[in-house]
Amino acid sequence: MDIAMIGLGRMGANMAERLHRGGHHVIGVDPGEAARTAAAERGFEVSASIAETLAALPVPRVVWLMVPAGVVDQTLASLSPHLSEGDVVIDGGNSYYKDSMRRSEQLQGEDVTYIDCGTSGGVWGLQEGYSLMI
Repeated sequence: MDIAMIGLGRMGANMAERLHRGGHHVIGVDPGEAARTAAAERGFEVSASIAETLAALPVPRVVWLMVPAGVVDQTLASLSPHLSEGDVVIDGGNSYYKDSMRRSEQLQGEDVTYIDCGTSGGVWGLQEGYSLMI
């Protein structure tokens, strides 16, 4: 599987590394240079921009967001112009369900699937795995 991981903080970087270890092609993106550098040192591909990241993945694409709930709309605004029909966006954060419903409707108009998938496991998820609550 090819997947973009947007947000390379503790959880996002660990999830990306776990996917990479499992044989998946992961491209991570984060606005912070330090986060990108640390992620690259872990062995998976990183990018400085959403546009560059999505251009490197085959269509349809899977994009996993591991960003704070307060910046999901901002992230989607940056992401949306680069999405194509059939793409899937997964919000792995702790978004309020009514916000997720609104976002899903918004992206449905672009033939993009939006999935709210709360993620639990913390920093132990790298070794133990994650609980994914779709």
